[in-house]
Amino acid sequence: MNRNLFEEQAVYQPLAAKMRPRKLDDYIGQQHILGQGKPLREALENSQLHSMVLWGPPGVGKTSLAKLVSEICDAHFITLSAVLAGVKDIRAAVEEAKHHQAGGKQTLLFIDEVHRFNKAQQDAFLPFVEDGTVIFIGATTENPSFELNNALLSRTRVYKLRSLDEDDIAHIIINASKADPSLPVKLEQEQLDQLSMAADGDARRALNLLELSLELAPEQDGVKHIDAATVAEVLDGFVRRFDKGGDLFYEQISALHKSVRGSSPDGALYWFCRMLDGGCDALYIARRVVRMASEDIGNADPRALEIALNAWNVQERLGSPEGELAIAQAVIYMASAPKSNAVYKAFNQAMAEVREQPSYDVPVHLRNAPTTMMKDLGYGGEYRYAHDEPEAYAAGENYFPEALKDTEYYQPVDRGLERKIAEKMNYLRELDKNSKIRRY
Repeated sequence: MNRNLFEEQAVYQPLAAKMRPRKLDDYIGQQHILGQGKPLREALENSQLHSMVLWGPPGVGKTSLAKLVSEICDAHFITLSAVLAGVKDIRAAVEEAKHHQAGGKQTLLFIDEVHRFNKAQQDAFLPFVEDGTVIFIGATTENPSFELNNALLSRTRVYKLRSLDEDDIAHIIINASKADPSLPVKLEQEQLDQLSMAADGDARRALNLLELSLELAPEQDGVKHIDAATVAEVLDGFVRRFDKGGDLFYEQISALHKSVRGSSPDGALYWFCRMLDGGCDALYIARRVVRMASEDIGNADPRALEIALNAWNVQERLGSPEGELAIAQAVIYMASAPKSNAVYKAFNQAMAEVREQPSYDVPVHLRNAPTTMMKDLGYGGEYRYAHDEPEAYAAGENYFPEALKDTEYYQPVDRGLERKIAEKMNYLRELDKNSKIRRY
């Protein structure tokens, strides 16, 4: 009996694996590195292999591109997964590469999830990349600048692969649905759009969704009908791509933070919802929102911190959806609030100077004197109680160690409540300037 792409075989192979491109023109997406005239395409067309790192989110074609490179350049292909392999496996791969090198054939060593290798494992590649024993291609979803050794990076070229757009994904789905003429597939535009959007830029996910749809789709007159009911069942409980702790996670929290800082409530709300939709823990977002309140708003609107803390408390006590709505309220409030990083800058400056400077003694007049001996030593003897002074302010007093007299960290901005704070501080400094009593 003839079998087709979508039927079970003796050794099951996912549709995503069956549909890997066999030539460069079949490869969909990444035109910024593979388009006509682009350096990587020209290198491949001229069979000029070089070591590289393919960096991008899941399902954008990193493994497919590596396999394609080996086929185009007629190189022996060895693949290792950094999740499972160790130095012993690397050595075995190198020995295999040397055997092929002796026969005049290059070897392409592909390491999937290369960021999971530790420093020693990454260093094990270096001599063999250096002397040309292997052409190294590493695939990673994480930023190579943070995850890979500088020595390895210096011997490779990094290519950033992008998420596929919906047109690319639709093209991949259509091609796969037509791959086996013996099993016609009817797929309306609406269902194609739903599957393309649900794939979220991930070709592997798109093909997996298609494969599941084909399994569930009713068959009529020898044609598989992927109808609305089928797609609805496939997408039931669907969760978007969101890699907690990975690049995408930090990119989205960065986008949320910068939207708040940039006073874009709509942008901030979008990224907040994107993270929730991807399965991010709302309590993590709530904690970061508290940070935003202090870092980017501060005393320009102190209510922001209170609102952020209240939202965090609501999420802890009530959970979803009430807590998420409270966090959304806090996010929108802070994006709309006047901005100031004066507290953030003052804190960082003070911390930096404290770490760099000597541990100065507390001035005698600022020390408490709970014992007679301390009083005899003059502790607190010249302290001026502010409430006994005109306007409850001890003009001319100094609250720093003598070496740091007149230091200023906090510089309020001319926005929100900090405008009034700045006016008050300027007034008090004038009182200091005109005071006949000057400490130090």
